[in-house]
Amino acid sequence: MTTEELFDKWCKKLRISPQWDIKLKMVHDAKWRKTGDFKIDPDDKKAILMLNAVNPKQENIEEVIVHELMHIKMYPLDQVCESLILSNFQEGTNGYKFAYNQFFGNLEMTVEELTKCFLLEFGENKNLSYGRCNKQKSFNDLYQGLNPIV
Repeated sequence: MTTEELFDKWCKKLRISPQWDIKLKMVHDAKWRKTGDFKIDPDDKKAILMLNAVNPKQENIEEVIVHELMHIKMYPLDQVCESLILSNFQEGTNGYKFAYNQFFGNLEMTVEELTKCFLLEFGENKNLSYGRCNKQKSFNDLYQGLNPIV
């Protein structure tokens, strides 16, 4: 399937369209560092899913499409939680940083887990991307030089 066909398939599968007006935009800017992102107008239920056409960091573009569309599905919850953080913590404080990092870290993990579930069940390409893992230190590298716990 083409990228556009995958996009259409997943918009329907995740029940984003016809409730949302959403379009796909391929980004041809070599300076753009993300693999995928979106712009959203929640009041008008319009969104633009942007995919990196030049240097994507993930091997499976279908996985990126599903991941970004999951963010649109989770957007109302995202906004409620962010509003709670902003209304209860002063920006820049340790409490704010903790709440913000915990929320967005857990949001990203949840979106990624949902993406894997849907991709493995309904995906054309069920191979998960390991691009980010390749850049991480190995387990041994992380613990090199630490004293063993006795």
